[in-house]
Amino acid sequence: MTQAANAYSVGRRLSILLALQAFAGLAVVALVVYGAIDAHLASRQSEALQRKQEAVAHLMTEAIQDGDTEGLRHRLDDFLAGHGDLGLVILDAQGSATYQFPAVLPIAPRRASIEFSLDLALSDKATASVPLRTPLNARLWLDTQADDALLLRLATALAVAALLGTLVVSAGGYALVRHGLRPVHQLVEQTSRLAADALGPGLDGSAQPLELQPLVAQFNALLSRLAKVYEQLEGFNADVAHELNTPLSTLIASTELALRRQRDPAALREVLGSNLEELQRLSAIVKDMLFLSRADRGSRARRTHAASLAAVVSEVAEYHEASTLSAGLKVEVIGDVAGSFDLPLIKRAVSNLLGNATRFAAAASTVRIEITAEEDELVRLAVVNAGPPIAAEHLPRLFDRFYRADAARSHADIHHGLGLAIVAAVARMHGGQAWAECKRGLTHVGLRLPLN
Repeated sequence: MTQAANAYSVGRRLSILLALQAFAGLAVVALVVYGAIDAHLASRQSEALQRKQEAVAHLMTEAIQDGDTEGLRHRLDDFLAGHGDLGLVILDAQGSATYQFPAVLPIAPRRASIEFSLDLALSDKATASVPLRTPLNARLWLDTQADDALLLRLATALAVAALLGTLVVSAGGYALVRHGLRPVHQLVEQTSRLAADALGPGLDGSAQPLELQPLVAQFNALLSRLAKVYEQLEGFNADVAHELNTPLSTLIASTELALRRQRDPAALREVLGSNLEELQRLSAIVKDMLFLSRADRGSRARRTHAASLAAVVSEVAEYHEASTLSAGLKVEVIGDVAGSFDLPLIKRAVSNLLGNATRFAAAASTVRIEITAEEDELVRLAVVNAGPPIAAEHLPRLFDRFYRADAARSHADIHHGLGLAIVAAVARMHGGQAWAECKRGLTHVGLRLPLN
């Protein structure tokens, strides 16, 4: 699935969520209103039935106690005649209907009902011809069709109101979301005006809301880093061209001179030997650049256990013994740790650091290689030499490719300025970092690496 397929509109999603939230809120309000009115109507129906029950029971009690059972029917008819929504059925002890109002019950009426019974002794005045016997069971019901129709109209009105309210809130929410996202569109417009060769001062976040201020600050910091990287890349291209141009020019010039006139084999061998030195220098530059390229692409160190890092460092010091003695220097290894390292890479980094210290250390001084265990399973490997101090502005760039703090004393004809860049690459491949500092007349350059 492509990135475009996974993309979505924040404005559209927020508008939909606001619409759903508005509909849910209005639906809850509508349900609460409907439920409250339904409960109120049900309570009112129950109270009405209770009052009518008391009235009917009172009429029946008076008639039976007075022995006027025949007049009871008239009393009940007169009472119920004014209430078209009421109905009454009286059953005797055998379940026969002795009274019914209305005479014809509606088919499947919508009604609420209540049942009650009366067990009263007939008075001696009661007329025997009246077929009314105790105990009597009565069922009183109330037609609720009017209330049900009211509830239906109310439900329809609430549903329409909820939908209309949702549409209004959705339209307002969409407008608010578009207004709220306007700062983002402004940032997009500012970003579209940036180019790789003209990153400019960055984004203007002065008019942006507080929520976007951290994003603008981080983006501007990223632009600053990109501008620095772009500047370094341009400088790197120029440095590569310069470093390769010098030996190539030398090769071309010496070869042209050799071809212009006849030379004896000894002179040709001398020319070929000089050309071979330049070719070897070119080859070293290319190999170092290939190594740095692999490191930049994420190549990792192949670790093997080393019982003594000091022993590995001492091997490198012995390899440089001739050059250090020639410079009048002593090399001292201080400290030791055990850990897992890519030993060939460590030897290469220490060799570069020691070679760098040998070139710049004061005569008759001691170059120390310090190995110090630190917290969090780290080891600090530093080459310390006494010599001319390095200015503070040069320290952060010592590990840049082809960078020379002082080209006049950097042996540019022999060393091409990739040694410390390789040291930094070795540190990155081990998951560590390279560092440099000058204090109390001593220059400290080294690596800080995880032990495992």
